[in-house]
Amino acid sequence: MRLIVARCEVVYSGRVSAVLPEAVRLLILKSDGSVLVHDDAGGFKPLNWMTAPTFVADEGDKLVVTKPKTEDQLEIRLIEVLSDVEHDMGESAALQKDGVERDLQEALAATPEALGEPLTLVKREWATEIGPVDLMCKDAGGEWVAVEVKRIGTIEAVEQLTRYLAFIREDPAKTGCRGILVAERLKPQAVALAESRGMRAVAVELAVLRGEREPDLTLFAA
Repeated sequence: MRLIVARCEVVYSGRVSAVLPEAVRLLILKSDGSVLVHDDAGGFKPLNWMTAPTFVADEGDKLVVTKPKTEDQLEIRLIEVLSDVEHDMGESAALQKDGVERDLQEALAATPEALGEPLTLVKREWATEIGPVDLMCKDAGGEWVAVEVKRIGTIEAVEQLTRYLAFIREDPAKTGCRGILVAERLKPQAVALAESRGMRAVAVELAVLRGEREPDLTLFAA
């Protein structure tokens, strides 16, 4: 993570335009590509920001932050740099799998068809610049499918998968990649958000995947 305290001017252009006049601000450049511009007032919310994935061009007296495949651009003109430091934060705890998630990932890697469609595993822990995708698969039509595995499917998990998909789709050979969020328990808000973004949300049980228990039968009234 890079932290810069500088007297700067910030110009955002894209769907709308906005200018932050010259002032001393804190700039946070995260390793996942997120960029945040903070003032010393206004609470926790940044004055301006760019979510991952992004490309950051450091031109010495100017940082230019752009998003792939959009016209969004954040131009930060550095007038006086007061502090510029980088810190290695280590592997994010948010990206570390607990025991249940690791076991779910292993079981699904062995039987990806348990996700309700004929999938073929290509690779576990598919590396990207913003973190590893749990399972990269291909469907019956040869299209790519990114699978994110969680113990509990939350809105944050949907956002994480969204970032992965945005990065993966930068590859012309994977522009049609779609996503599946898998969890033992899915929050209703996460399901709604996933579906609104064209993702599937699938609930699974580890014991069923391992063949230790038969799936519950659902009875439908006539």
